[in-house]
Amino acid sequence: MKADLGIWNWLTKAFVALVAVAVLILIARTYLPLIQQNERMRREIDRLDAEQKKQEEISRQLRAEIDALRNDPQTVTRLVRETLRYAKSNETVILFETNSVSTPPK
Repeated sequence: MKADLGIWNWLTKAFVALVAVAVLILIARTYLPLIQQNERMRREIDRLDAEQKKQEEISRQLRAEIDALRNDPQTVTRLVRETLRYAKSNETVILFETNSVSTPPK
């Protein structure tokens, strides 16, 4: 036969439920900062991965330029002509310069 405890049965169930909720809140308060830190670190990893890809592309372009300068004489010739303004003995060089600051006529 089951004894009717009345309100004590209800209070016991309510107390167990409140203890369970308190434990869940304690767990959430303990792990929430770790979860937030994990998210920040994941965003930082994503940012660094994007930066690494950008730097790898720059490195690839520079390696291609170095390879062209080492192995392609036309590239060296073009670079010398553009940078140092060299010309062959039978060529005439015409330079077009633009003024960055325009002066009004007087």
